[in-house]
Amino acid sequence: MMTKTLLMATAAASLIALTGCSTNPNNAQIGTATGAVLGGVAGSALGGGTLGTVGGAAAGAVIGNEVGKRQDQKR
Repeated sequence: MMTKTLLMATAAASLIALTGCSTNPNNAQIGTATGAVLGGVAGSALGGGTLGTVGGAAAGAVIGNEVGKRQDQKR
């Protein structure tokens, strides 16, 4: 139950962060948020517990940011 609550809070925080931007987000920002959410879900499913969720979210955010930066550079 705690994992679902943490996951929903992470998703809500990401949504609030993206909607609070005064300009359209670039691909790096979108990639970071998406990667964090997907990484948190994967970390929770694979590692279980808070550490797995947070670790997955951190790793996903870094990977998503790098992918987004590369897409921005291609433009």
